Amino acid sequence: MTRLLVPAFLARGAHGAVVAPHHLATAAGLGILRAGGTAVDAAIATNAVLAVVDNQACGIGGDAFWLIWDAPGGRQVGLNGSGRSARTASAAALRARGLRTIPRRGGLSITVPGAVRSWGDAHDRFGRLPRASLLAPAIELARDGFPADDSFCHAVEVSAPLFEHELGPQGAGWASVYRPAGRPWHLGERVRLPALAATLERIAVNGWAEPYEGETADRQAAVLAASGSSIGVEDLRSHRSTWTEPIGTDYRGVRATGHPPNSSGFVALELLNILETFDPPVAVEPGPAALSERIRWAHIGIEASKLAMADRDAHLTDPEHHRAPLERLLDKAYARDLARTIDLSRAAVPAPARVPRGGGTVWLGVVDAEGNAVSLIQSNYAGFGSGIVDPLTGIAYQNRGSYFGLDEDHPNVLGPAKRTLHTLMPGMLFRAGQPWLILGSMGGDAQPQVHAQVVSAVVDGGLDVASAVAGPRWFVEPVEHFAPPDTVRIEPRFGPDLLDGLTALGHVVAATEPFDGALGHCHAIEIVAGGPASGGSLAAATDPRSQGLPAAW
Repeated sequence: MTRLLVPAFLARGAHGAVVAPHHLATAAGLGILRAGGTAVDAAIATNAVLAVVDNQACGIGGDAFWLIWDAPGGRQVGLNGSGRSARTASAAALRARGLRTIPRRGGLSITVPGAVRSWGDAHDRFGRLPRASLLAPAIELARDGFPADDSFCHAVEVSAPLFEHELGPQGAGWASVYRPAGRPWHLGERVRLPALAATLERIAVNGWAEPYEGETADRQAAVLAASGSSIGVEDLRSHRSTWTEPIGTDYRGVRATGHPPNSSGFVALELLNILETFDPPVAVEPGPAALSERIRWAHIGIEASKLAMADRDAHLTDPEHHRAPLERLLDKAYARDLARTIDLSRAAVPAPARVPRGGGTVWLGVVDAEGNAVSLIQSNYAGFGSGIVDPLTGIAYQNRGSYFGLDEDHPNVLGPAKRTLHTLMPGMLFRAGQPWLILGSMGGDAQPQVHAQVVSAVVDGGLDVASAVAGPRWFVEPVEHFAPPDTVRIEPRFGPDLLDGLTALGHVVAATEPFDGALGHCHAIEIVAGGPASGGSLAAATDPRSQGLPAAW
């Protein structure tokens, strides 16, 4: 691969590696690997720390999706750790109350939190170290405190007026936990979350089922009822994760895999299939020809993204309620048909989106000394999720339920005990049947688009893993909920000529700040020369847009 082209965070190791959007989380994961833990053990420890220090984006009140490479078994498995609506959920009942959409915040937006159950299911099958060891770093940070950083301080101050306006008195729990002094946090000031520490300690002692069956479940049911949610104790007790078979496609000789519905994994794979029908970007000397080539490839990517996202809006939901036509959506012939609709001379005007815009998420990756690998994505959805926080348990509840629609003719309509459409999509790349890159990104609707750009960078452009995740990027989205996805968020690092070129093609171009976190946090681990188990090594890279640092040894 080529040398590093942009500032990036890269670590190399011969025994194990962890990447995540916060350095305290990668440090915890690396400690578990060095103590003899598996990739799954380290992933749980990393995720648990993120649930403390990055709780604006993820937490034990949210969902998770896993891709796991089982090296001894020589196979990849998926784990769906997303929660369901209440057994009594009814779109008709909400319409009768005068609602046209589910509120983005508050009790109606909450679904059963699935993350902790998925930790337990993954640990039961692939873990080695005791539960208490995995949760110890997160408990320590929640109890003793972690330094407030820019990301946390910004998230709190953005959320405070929003929750006050949208939730009123129901936002008091959030304020008491995350803004206890009634003022902005100072950078470096210690943030202590003692109630969350106590809940994690109960899980460490009583087992992974504690939030669903124990004292914590009873407390959750009471808090959810007070918030207006119809989720009860029986909904928590009956919740189960689902082991799944990953889906995949080939992109110019590389196998890309993702998680099946209700994950958006197929969206990224469909997007890659469309891109594959076009000639890859050609490396030429700087000048008009090079600029034209860069504009062409960005335009194709944006137009292909509109097409793939439209298929997501039309089909993605809980497969137990409606099965997306994956065989057709991932068929190469279908991709060629879609590609022929792309006008290389102008931007298309897409139909209005039928689902809300995306929100906050974390992705993490781990590879251990035996060659096991984890690609894990976890989220509360929007910043601090629903805004409902229980001061006694410290649980901040996700608002994934706001993705449900109330139109009975749409596959993703709200229904009883149903999983909603999810933007979450972990990823892996394979060469010659073996894992090559463990990668993923946060960023809501940006996720499949970022994924495709990074895959193209390493496959088409031959970039090293750190340059690929740190390079300039774009994504197209609606300017507001349910608007047409026609606004291209793009970094000015591409250069004004490229932005002008896209504008000339009819794109609505909105320049961001350089290294803007709104363009997603993408991280990756490259397995070099077969990885540690084969005498090779690992290259771990974290996105400079995040608070992350890679960890390897």
